[in-house]
Amino acid sequence: WNDIAALNETSSLMFDLVLNHCSSQSRWFRDYLVGTAPFDRFFIEVDPDADVTAVTRPRSLPLLNPFETNRGTRHLWTTFSDDQIDLNFAAADVLIEMIDILLSYVDRGARIIRLDAIAYLWKTIGTSCIHLPETHAVVRLMRDVLDVVAPSTGLLTETNVPHEENVSYFGDGDEAHMVYNFSLAPLLLDAFLSQDAGPINAWLANLEPAKPGTAYFNFTASHDGVGVRPLEGLVAPDRFQRLVEAVRARGGHVSTKRNADGSDSPYELNIAYFSALGPPNNDLDSVPPELHVRRFVSSQAVMLALRGIPGVYFHSLVGTPNDY
Repeated sequence: WNDIAALNETSSLMFDLVLNHCSSQSRWFRDYLVGTAPFDRFFIEVDPDADVTAVTRPRSLPLLNPFETNRGTRHLWTTFSDDQIDLNFAAADVLIEMIDILLSYVDRGARIIRLDAIAYLWKTIGTSCIHLPETHAVVRLMRDVLDVVAPSTGLLTETNVPHEENVSYFGDGDEAHMVYNFSLAPLLLDAFLSQDAGPINAWLANLEPAKPGTAYFNFTASHDGVGVRPLEGLVAPDRFQRLVEAVRARGGHVSTKRNADGSDSPYELNIAYFSALGPPNNDLDSVPPELHVRRFVSSQAVMLALRGIPGVYFHSLVGTPNDY
């Protein structure tokens, strides 16, 4: 924390509040396994025979995973993977703990607090378990807390979903101060690789201004690569498939999500944005190095020019290629 305090002397800081889940290696989870209160209520136990087919899945991995506890085998909710165990916000102790962490981040100098994977926060069997009213209520509560004790600290929601769902986290101006502008990265990549700016121009022409006191957080790259759910309804299926194949041809990987019918479909394009705009199959004749650099810098210029707050990913700042 001394290092963080030193950084805060010269920079404004954004803290990442990972609140949907915690590590399977954490003290919280170890205490849950041995039944220590209040941690015995911190996680979501589900009957393995429960019907969870309605749940929106961001991964092609099991939603429920078995763990051995001092009370026998328990199947727990794991939205992302079996090493990231979802927290039970229906337990008041969890909510209070997260508010305490929120306030501790403010005390440590947070200018912006990023709410990681917030869309999946609340679970109700029989629903999609994404964007539930209780989830929005938690965001409003955190906004209310900040408005009272730290009105200069902003909330940023991270929701890798289609645009209309994404902007719902502005609420009525009473939820997030900023939302990640998730559709920008895949639309911009599609425009360069297809040499057709039609879809991104159409999207920008209809992009509603952010409400007073709020802003879009514009970015092209992150640790997750390029999310593609935000392309839903914006490009035709065949064009989307060409984008996926173009990324694979540039050394990218594709992570998938599980659909309600049991099929899998692309969820994120795992590729450095610099490599994504480079030559396919290392064909330098098709995209020589000078053109590659110009194309990449142009993509960043578009992001920087748009209305909102720009977020430059470190690996875009220095032009990191794919690193396996």
